[in-house]
Order: sequence, then structure tokens, then C-alpha cells
Amino acid sequence: MRKLPWLFLFFSTVQITSLYSQKSTIYTYSLKEFDKALSLYEDKQYASAQIIFKNVKDAATTEGLQSDCAYYIANCAIRTDQENAEELINRFVEEYPSSRKQNQAYIDVAYYYFDHKEYKEALQWFNKVDESVLKNSDRDKYNFEKGYCYFDSKKTKEAKNYFSKVANSNQYGTQSKYYMGFMAYESDDYAEANKQFDQVATNEKYSEKLSYYKSDMSFKSGDFQKAIDLGIKAMPNSTPEEKSELNKIIGESYFNLKQYDKAIPYLVGYKGKKGKWNNTDFYQLGYAYYVQKDYENAISQFNKIIDGNDFVAQNAYYHLGESYLKSGKKQQALNAFKNASEMNFNLKLQEDASFNYAKLSYEIGNSYQSVPEILLGFINKYPANPNNGTIEKLLIDSYISSKNYKEALVLLDKNKTPENRAAYQKVVFYRGLELYNEGNYSESLLMFEKAIKEPKDAVVTARASFWKAESEFNLEDYKEALSDYQQFANLAKAKETPEFKNINYNIAYANFKLKEYDAAGNSFQSQIDNNKTDKVRLNDSYLRLADCRFVTAKYQPALDAYIKVIESKSVDGDYAYFQKALCYGFLSKNSKKIEEMNSFLSLYPKSDFQDDALFELGNTYVAENKTDLAIKTYDKIVTGFKNSSYTSRAILRQGLIYYNSDKDDLAIAKFKKVASEFPKTPEAYEAVSTARIIYVDNGKVDEYASWVRTLDFVAVTDLELDNDTFEAAEKQLGQGNNKQAISGYSGYISKFPNGVNALKANFQLAQLYYSEGSESKSVPNYEYVVSQPRCEYTEQSLVRLAQIFLKETNCDKANPILVRIEKEADFPQNKTFAQANLMKCYYETKDYANAVVYADRVLNNPKTEENVKSDAQIIVARSAMQSGDEAKARTAYAKLLSVSKGELAAEALYYDAYFKNKDGKFELSNTAIQKLAKNYSSYRYFGAKGLVLMAKNYYGLKDSYQATYVLDNVIENFSNYSDVVEEAKTELNRIKAEEAKTNSSITK
Repeated sequence: MRKLPWLFLFFSTVQITSLYSQKSTIYTYSLKEFDKALSLYEDKQYASAQIIFKNVKDAATTEGLQSDCAYYIANCAIRTDQENAEELINRFVEEYPSSRKQNQAYIDVAYYYFDHKEYKEALQWFNKVDESVLKNSDRDKYNFEKGYCYFDSKKTKEAKNYFSKVANSNQYGTQSKYYMGFMAYESDDYAEANKQFDQVATNEKYSEKLSYYKSDMSFKSGDFQKAIDLGIKAMPNSTPEEKSELNKIIGESYFNLKQYDKAIPYLVGYKGKKGKWNNTDFYQLGYAYYVQKDYENAISQFNKIIDGNDFVAQNAYYHLGESYLKSGKKQQALNAFKNASEMNFNLKLQEDASFNYAKLSYEIGNSYQSVPEILLGFINKYPANPNNGTIEKLLIDSYISSKNYKEALVLLDKNKTPENRAAYQKVVFYRGLELYNEGNYSESLLMFEKAIKEPKDAVVTARASFWKAESEFNLEDYKEALSDYQQFANLAKAKETPEFKNINYNIAYANFKLKEYDAAGNSFQSQIDNNKTDKVRLNDSYLRLADCRFVTAKYQPALDAYIKVIESKSVDGDYAYFQKALCYGFLSKNSKKIEEMNSFLSLYPKSDFQDDALFELGNTYVAENKTDLAIKTYDKIVTGFKNSSYTSRAILRQGLIYYNSDKDDLAIAKFKKVASEFPKTPEAYEAVSTARIIYVDNGKVDEYASWVRTLDFVAVTDLELDNDTFEAAEKQLGQGNNKQAISGYSGYISKFPNGVNALKANFQLAQLYYSEGSESKSVPNYEYVVSQPRCEYTEQSLVRLAQIFLKETNCDKANPILVRIEKEADFPQNKTFAQANLMKCYYETKDYANAVVYADRVLNNPKTEENVKSDAQIIVARSAMQSGDEAKARTAYAKLLSVSKGELAAEALYYDAYFKNKDGKFELSNTAIQKLAKNYSSYRYFGAKGLVLMAKNYYGLKDSYQATYVLDNVIENFSNYSDVVEEAKTELNRIKAEEAKTNSSITK
């Protein structure tokens, strides 16, 4: 081996030494600064340390130093929460993969996050650590903290794995066993939980907590006394949340031990999960109160259980029903028992609840379904129930007391047992009365006939006979009605009926309609003699007695009866006074007649008989040769009553007076006025005929001919044929040959559309069509009559047209006819008819303002019948509601409530409840609704609306169970009434949303 020269070695050494000396100086400086930064880092002055580490890293010439600096720079960033901290750590790992500090970097970051209780972030870094290179000094801490991070993340399997690794550690063993015990407790592994907890029981730090868990585990294991003892022990040192849970554990333990008085204060102390109780919580406290006979508090808990559908709910609702019963709240009890009866978790409880539901339905009524149906349903479902004898007795009576006759009939028709026959007779009778009050006389007649054919009760048979006659009377079958009235009067039990006291009155009217005036008068006299207490019928009987005597020319008895009517100050006093004056005329006392007619005109200036009186007065002046007074009197009709049927006659009479006084020019002027203004009327033809005599007598035939040609209703050449054709039709009518008469009148109108008898022919033809049932065919003929000037047929034709159009529910056509009737009618009853139907038509067409106007007219008319006044009140009430005038509606419904029957009564009762609810009088509102359910259950629409209102009342009374249960039943049982169901759904959603704030069992 060749050796280098010594000198070369020397120089080399010098050079290397020189180079080494230069590098060592820099390195020494860096290490000094590095140590300084490390010292700052260890003093937790991370920001300052990070700056120096960065400077050292920038100056460092070795990868090791750069790596260490990068590690500490990233670590300082973590500890000062810098945004790029993770990026620095990841860059460190990426740039220095062989660094001995890489694993430590992960550990340090994980520890840092753990110390700051950011366990999720810590776990991310723990998972990056290579556990195989961990130092023994780090291993216990690493295992415990990583286990806790898994515990915090609810990953119990992984947590248990790491905790078990340090279970024997002096530092971490106790904590690990506690957490393993807690996880076992959470997963209901009480044996494992107790095993772990027992190992840390002596540790003061955990012993307080363990009492809580052990209490809960004892409860869940069924050792209730131990749960109580441990719970009471744990209570003083527990957090508020734990105290709430301990109250629940202790309270429920006492509950399970049947020590309900001790359970109550603890159950009350429970605050719920996140501030909410569930249905079981409410049930337990409610039942504890129930056992203590504290029914009000029991109700306050049971009724918070909403939408329950399990064993607990069925028990709760059953005991809620019993609590309501004990508190005298039968309607609420009915709902609770119904709910319990619809669940089959406990069949014995279900049967008992069904019995209570059926019995209460009978006692207070039921809006959900008919009471007979409920009672029959119980008997059929529980044929062996020992209470069936009681239920069967209630069933028979319920057909009557529920007043749900329509549905009761359906059920009775399906159960035609001998013991039900008496009930059947009563039900068909009362159903007949319902139909009669609704104006359905054909159907009511059938019901009364069925009641008569089932003669189980003689009193019911008698009453059915009477109302059969009433139905026939309203169907205008007066002959049959008279026969049945008389048959009723002869029945042995008739005198025991409320109808008997007025039977003479009914017989009288049947005879009156048959124009048997002597018999009618005698019966009216019998009514007067036998019933002085009924003032309305008494006054009317005097009036009709007078009419009967008047028609049969018995004027003095008629006069005496009319005077009785006047003295009674009856609403018909004006008519009676007018008739009294007429009687004096027929008694040949014209002076007295004139005096009385003038008195009438003064006493009754607004009477509908003013034009009648003026016409009669004018006629009497003529008879007494006081023609000037007659002319003036007729003028009052012409100027003051232009639409009166007497106007054309008054002008004609004036013409005749002038004719008889040889004042031909004045007479001709009057006759021409009649012919011009009232063409085709009988007065027009008489005027033309009399004028012809004057013209002929004065030799002015040509002038007469010229005038007649201007009249389209006079055809002199066809007059004989005209009269012959008309008389042929009249003859067929007189002989009762209606079909031939129809053919004759039709032929006449076809041949002589403007003939002398065209007006009467059209009227007679219309009447025949109407009587034959061809009402639509009669319309053109009636319309022809009413299109002509006012005559004796006008009013009757207007009424018939109105009746036809109203039957067709064609208010557009009916209204103008009704308006004419109101303005032109001579008969007060026709004016009343017009007002009543205008009221109804305006309401049907939603013209509420006019509906109220006419309703007020009807109500203010003293001659309006009570049933029509009821209609008027309902129109006022409904229109006011539609218009938003609830104050007026309230008054109208209150008046209606005292006079109405049937469906109108149901509606009035509903609104009575409605306004009480508005006033916050929830209990009184519910009382009205219960009355509606009891007495008017057949009117299901108002029953359904009443239930929604009842639900609102219950919620106002803080009874959320009743409110929601009622609404659920409305939605389920009344789908036919979509408006009611929608209202119920809206209200139910509102209540549930509110209750869900405190009850976790409610699903919205």
C-alpha cells in the first residue's frame, strides 16, 4: 500500500479541520437556539417557541434538525389553534417519513385534543398511531384515552376493548371499570354492570354516582324496595337531571308495590325526558290519584293521554271514565268508556267499558250513533253478559227517549219480535209527527196508518187517528179528513189525548173546506162552548162561525159573532168589522151599513179591506140613490187602489150611474176607460155592451162600429160562435167531465185566442191542468191570465204560478210573481204567502239583505202562522251569520229556540251552544250540546257540528283527551259532512301541536 506523503496529509488535515470548525460553529448556534425554543415549548409559550423553531429550521443543515423543528412547529400550531395546524402535521409526516417523532406527533396531537375534550378529533389522531411502537410509559394513558374517545362516540365494543387493557392499571383501572360498568348498565347487562361497579364502590369519587345506577338497575330487575332505598340515598348528591330520574324510579317502585300514596310526590317530581312525559307517566300518576279517590287530579293526568292505543291506554281510559262518573261528568265518561271499549288488549275491561258506554248513551244521548243501535250492539256482542236484562229494558225505552225515530224504525224493522210491537207503534207514530212537522204529509200519513194497524196502545192509536186526519186535511182530502176526525172523536181513549180538546175545531174546518157551512158553524159553536182557554182558536172560531152564518144568510147570528171577534181585539178585527157592516146591509139597514163602513175606513186605514169597503160603500150609496157620494167613493178606489180588482168595477159602476142618469157622454167616457185599461175582462165586455146601447139609442151606430174596431178583443161577427164554443166547454166542466172540458177549452183558445171568453177559458183550462197534476201544462194559461189587466182570476193565477215555480225550486221565475202577489193580493193570507216565500227564495239565492227584509215583514205581520214565523227567525239568523252580524244572529236564534221543533230546534240549540262557547262559558255550552245529542240525535249534521264545538269547549276546560277523542270520532263517523270533518281536522292538528310540547307520546 502506497503511503501518502506526510506533508500532503498535513495539509489535508488542516483543510478538513478548518472546514469542520466552520460547520461546527453553525451547528452549535442552531442547537443553542433549538434548545431555547424547546425550553419555551415546555413552558407552553408556543407562539414564541414556534418562531424560533422556524428560524432554526430555516438555518438547519441536517435533516434530523429540520425534522425535529417541523415537528415542533406543527405541534405549536395545534396548541395555538392555528388554522393550518393539521396541514403542518400532515406536511411533517409527508416530508419526514422516517422521522422518529412521526408516531409521537400523532400521539401528542391526540392527547392535546383529548385534554380539550374534543374527543372526536382526538380519536381521528389516535387511529393514526402505530400502537406497536408505543413506549410502555405511554401505553396505559393511550389505551385509556382512546377507550374514552370510543365511549364518547357510543362505540361500546371498541371502548370496552381499550378499557379492559387498563383495568388493572393503578392510574386508570378504577375509571375504566366505572365506564365498563356504565356501558353494561346502558345495555341492560346488569350482572356485568354490578360486577364492574362493585370493584369501584369503595372509591369516594364514584360511590355517589353508583347509588343512582344501582337504584335504577334494582328497579329494572324488579327489586323495587332496594331501588327505593338506593334512590333515596342517591338523591342528595345527584344533579337536577338525575334527581328527576330518581323521582321516577322511586315513584314507579312505590307504584309497583301498590303504595300509591307514597308514589304520588315522587311521580310528581319527575320532569320527563327533555321536559316531556309519555302516556305511561301520565297513567301511573293518574292511577295513583284514582286509588286515593282524588278523582279530579286523576282526571287531570288521564286526560293528557292522547292517541293512546295499547294496554296502558285502555286501562287509563277505563279509569278515566270511572273518574268522570265519580265526578258527575257523564258526557266525558261516555267518551272515555267508548274509547276503552274500542280496544281489545284486556277483553274483560273492554266488555265492562262497553256496558258503561251503552248505559250512559241511554241516559244522556249519543251524537255518534243511535242509542238503540248501541244497545242492540252490546246485546249481540255480549249475549252472556249478566246485565243484558237491564239493557233490553233500556232498548225499548230508548226508541222513544232518543227521538231518533228514523233510525229506530230501521232497527225495529230488523227485530220484529212480539215484545217490540208496542215500541214499534210508538216509534212509527212519533216518526209520523216528525214528518208532519217537516211538511211531508204524504209520508206522515203512511206512518200514522202503520201506527193504527199496530193497536198495542189505545191512546197511541187514538192520537194516530187524529194526525192521520190532519195529514189528509193538509193534502186537501177534506172528505177523508172529516171522516177520520169524527172516528177519532168517537174512540174511547180520545178524551185522554191532548188533541181531543180541539177536535170540534178540526171537524169544523173540514166541513168548512167542504162548504158544509151549517155543520161547520155548529162545530165552531161547540169549540167555543167547550174551550174558552185557547184564545187564538176561540177568536178564530167566532170568526169562522160568523162566516158560516153569513154564507147561509143567517145574518143576525153572523153579526153577533163578528162583534165578538171585534171585542176580542183579534188580528182579524178589520175583517170582522167589514163583515159586520155587510150584515147590516143584508138586514136591510143600509143607513147603519153606511155608518159602519165609514167607521171601518176611519178605524182601519191600513187594512187590506179598504178597497172592499169603499166598493161596498159606493154600491150602498147607489142603492140609497146617493149617486154623488157613490161617484166620489168609487173615485177613491180608482185613485188610491190602481191595482185593486175593484178598480175596473168601480169605473164601470160610475159609467152605469151616468148611464142611468142620462149623462151619456160621461157614461161613454167611463165605459171606454174600462175597455181601454182593462181589456178582455168581464167589466170590459159589459162596458162595450152598455156603450153599444147608448150609441144605438143615440143613432151613432157608425161611431160605435169605429170604436169597436179599435178593440182587439171584440169581434162582433164571431160573437155567437165564440159563446157557443165556450159554453160547450163550460157544460162539460159542470158535468165533471174534466178531459172533455180540457179539450173544449183548448179548442176554444185555439179558435178564439182573443175571444170574448178568452180570459176565463185560459183560467179554467189552467185550473183543470193543475188539478189533474199536469202543473207544467197549466203555466202558459196562468201566465196569459196574469198578463192581462187585473180581474177576478188574477190573484188565484198568480198564487198558482208561484206554487208551481216554488215546487220546481225556480226562484228566478217565482220571485217576480211573488212580488206581484204581495203588492196586488186582496186576501191577507196570499200576501203572507208571498212574503214568506220571497224570504226563502232570497235566502236560497244568497241575497241575504233582502232575505232579512222579508223575514222582518213576516215577523211583523200579526196574521203570520207560528210555523212561518219560525222559518222567518231561521232566515234572519242564518242570513245574519252569513253576513257576519253575529249579534243579530244571536238574538234570532235565541227567539227561535223557544218556538221551534225538529231540525230547526236542533240548529237553534247548536247556536245556543256556539254563542256560549264564544262567551267562554264552556260548561254551559256543553250542556246545550248534550241536550242536542239527547233530544235531536237524528239531525246528524248539527250533532256533528255540536261535537266539534264540544271538543273546543273541552280544550278550553284543559281536557285535551276529551277534545282530541271527540274530534277523532267526528273525523271517523261523519265523512258525509266534509265541512265539519275539515274543521275537526284543523282543530285536532292545532291541539296536537300544542300538546306535543309536553307529551312525547303524541305523534302529530
